[in-house]
Amino acid sequence: MKPLFPDWQFADSALRDTLETVCHRLAQAGGRPMLVGGCVRDHLLGHSAHDFDLEVFGLSAAQLQAALRHRFSFDLVGQSFAVIKLRGFPIDIALPRRESKQGVGHKGFAVVAVPDLTFAEAACRRDFTVNAIGYDPLAGTFEDPWQGRRDMADGILRHTSSHFSEDPLRVLRAMQFAARFQYRVAPETIELCRTIEPEDLPPERIFDEWRKLLVQGVRPSLGLDFLLACGWLRYFPELQALVGCAQDPAWHPEGDVWRHTLHCLDAFARERLGDPWEDLIVGLGVLCHDLGKPVTTVFQEGHYRSPGHDMAGLVPTRTFLERMTRQVDLIEAVLPLVQAHMRPVELFDVGAGDGAIRRLALLVGRVDRLVRVARADQMGRPPRPFDGFPAGDWLAGRANALAISAQRPTPLIKGRHLVVLGYAPGPAFGPLLEACFEAQLEGVFTDEEQGLRHLQQELRRDCWPLIRAEQ
Repeated sequence: MKPLFPDWQFADSALRDTLETVCHRLAQAGGRPMLVGGCVRDHLLGHSAHDFDLEVFGLSAAQLQAALRHRFSFDLVGQSFAVIKLRGFPIDIALPRRESKQGVGHKGFAVVAVPDLTFAEAACRRDFTVNAIGYDPLAGTFEDPWQGRRDMADGILRHTSSHFSEDPLRVLRAMQFAARFQYRVAPETIELCRTIEPEDLPPERIFDEWRKLLVQGVRPSLGLDFLLACGWLRYFPELQALVGCAQDPAWHPEGDVWRHTLHCLDAFARERLGDPWEDLIVGLGVLCHDLGKPVTTVFQEGHYRSPGHDMAGLVPTRTFLERMTRQVDLIEAVLPLVQAHMRPVELFDVGAGDGAIRRLALLVGRVDRLVRVARADQMGRPPRPFDGFPAGDWLAGRANALAISAQRPTPLIKGRHLVVLGYAPGPAFGPLLEACFEAQLEGVFTDEEQGLRHLQQELRRDCWPLIRAEQ
């Protein structure tokens, strides 16, 4: 069999070999396999694709399954239109199909497999022209009936057809695609999106598009400005409130809080770690860090000020996130970053001691996350020059030295130590252990041995109503 993908990038040779075998077997059965969607787009952009979608023309669902059954294990998803997922490989195989809107939301479609559709007819149901390009691996040719390669070259994200408006999730896909590929959304697509409503989209699907914006977006500002332009920002009122919220130009020459937030997000994106979980938490922290300004901003003595906006940001941050996700651990990780986003500069300015840094770590959980949020905040103020972030460097260095950069301080002295000393567990344990932890945070002791000596000193003070176990 001749190689079918000589210039394509694959994660490994086994994936390439499997895809070639699948294509040859489908062709031998009388079908025409076409690679479609994101894998073709990413190949044309010079990127490695992580999953592959094949659309097979000219075969029925039974013929499709028969062509693969004796060589591959697979699962069927929605047998009425025969989507096959190969086990062990990121390869989906489907028949061309027609979709008609029957209900509201992302899943409100009736789907009918039509093996004899032309590629152009099948491609018209795809969201954007850049995702409506097909590649015939047997012929080595592309089919591009909707001029996706032209739009790709021009950096334009354009809807493929009127079918776009049938799925409201595509508006949010436009948001994250614009950010990931730095595309301008075509004016006609923006106008079409103005006519689309969310239609009870599942929160988890909405959040997944936001996740992609933050974790993969090269310029998140492009996606968020698109939401503003098409009117969808109103469905995220906590963010819409930032638009037009004034700031003191001496500190924020970039403009209002909305514009500042977008600059901060772009700065964050330039310095992502590549860890999806960490980048998501920090990205949400950057997105939400000034949500408290709309309710606290006042104009006094010739200046705009936002006293207490850090604490005021907790409620809108929680409501914004809870509408989209039930991941309590995620929400609880983001909230303290909003609350403490000004603390690195504040502590640096007063030359705070180790105790204050330990207490900050106790609040935020991970000082390294907070430094990233605060750094993006400082970077998001063009044309004001950014000459580094000494406060962040100082705090990161102190947190590393104290071994609390990526974790909260934990008590060295615990109830078990009192039990070993012969005391019966009781209500008085709590205040004594809290006092020991306070001393630990202040640096009175830094290891368990020192902590036990401190505990003994506290016990000798005879001010703790403890009960001996033998009593």
